[in-house]
Amino acid sequence: MLTLENLSVSYGGMMALNGVSLQVGVGEFVAVVGPNGAGKTTIFKTISGTVPAAGGSMTFGGEDLLAVPPARRPHLGIAHVPEGRQVFSSLTVLENLEMGAYTRAGKAKWEENLPLIFQLFPILKDRAKQLAGTLSGGEQQMLAIGRGLASAPQILMLDEPSLGLAPAIADAIFEVIEQIHRERGLAILLVEQRVAEALESCDRGYVLESGRMVLTGTHETLVSDQRVKQTYLGM
Repeated sequence: MLTLENLSVSYGGMMALNGVSLQVGVGEFVAVVGPNGAGKTTIFKTISGTVPAAGGSMTFGGEDLLAVPPARRPHLGIAHVPEGRQVFSSLTVLENLEMGAYTRAGKAKWEENLPLIFQLFPILKDRAKQLAGTLSGGEQQMLAIGRGLASAPQILMLDEPSLGLAPAIADAIFEVIEQIHRERGLAILLVEQRVAEALESCDRGYVLESGRMVLTGTHETLVSDQRVKQTYLGM
């Protein structure tokens, strides 16, 4: 479904990504983990088109993403839930979800998707008329994920969904993400600082360090790797 080959990104002459290759198959759950500053968020921004690629290739569903304007990429089925949630604070919860449903697929499936989103996150239904800026951090993260789902995507890209959340709230968010993957068969690309939880949930994972992929493998391969255990799992 999504393929990155030898992708490179440069900021002011500094290489943020250097020859990164990554694949996400249909319905697959893929995690990218690594230290802060490794370039994880840059991968998402490049896929979405907010950061230009300096080299390499990106395809989605066989289409050359580098030839697709950023504004059209969501219409292909790519939903990006950004780091820090970035909800529209002056709009209501329902209006935020409606903003997510601006894609062709989102509009066509709005009546079907909205009840499903409220089923995943009942608190959003309770707060549908409340301004998003008044929600708690956990509720805003739920709203950001719901907004992504409202676009009826083929792949959901989640950037640090646990960032700034209390452990219990983060655990609840992870449970819903796993439920979305399990029940909807939706492809998920996850960037996450909580390495143990990310690797536990995924089908396959990548370890990114200093803009380069240094390890890749199945969930079982990565959690048993000695380097991963020592560096990221504290074992």
